[in-house]
Amino acid sequence: MPRSRTFEWEDPRVSAAAVGQQSGLDFLRGVLSGRLPAPPIAATLGFALEQVEFGHAVFTLEPGEEHYNPIGSVHGGVFATLLDSAAGCAVQSVLPAGTGYTSLDLNLKFLRPITVDTGKVRAVGAVLNQGRRTALAQAELFDSTDRLLAHATSSCMLFPVPSNSAPAETGTEPQEVKRSRT
Repeated sequence: MPRSRTFEWEDPRVSAAAVGQQSGLDFLRGVLSGRLPAPPIAATLGFALEQVEFGHAVFTLEPGEEHYNPIGSVHGGVFATLLDSAAGCAVQSVLPAGTGYTSLDLNLKFLRPITVDTGKVRAVGAVLNQGRRTALAQAELFDSTDRLLAHATSSCMLFPVPSNSAPAETGTEPQEVKRSRT
């Protein structure tokens, strides 16, 4: 019997515009409180930011069949997304206003499978080192009994974000991008 899942998300341009206007920690606290919308990927996969403090971020997910790979366990991409989010947001939490980040790499070790029987999982991210241009973070994925399910490290590139960004007009039709090969 077919199954279905419906979800909604907010305009991601609202949060994107707020990144340069406040510290990373204040931005993430805005997402946590609901003052700023969570990114669409959180709705797509069904995970949530549960806790944030300077240098640390925690996300949770209740695994479901919609996360499964063909062999009946949670797809590795879901592990990676949770760990990348936790590590990246840990980095974001230490950034001043006007500074953004993006992941340069994610090195992931899978230790145990996740199924619906695993119950809620928790990805805990922490900053290991921050320089002027890059930061290094780690993230660990735990089950409800604190068994380690996976571990990741991530290098992030830091870059300036304009602080005068205004939210883009909503309802605007996407523009066609013309590319040429020369």
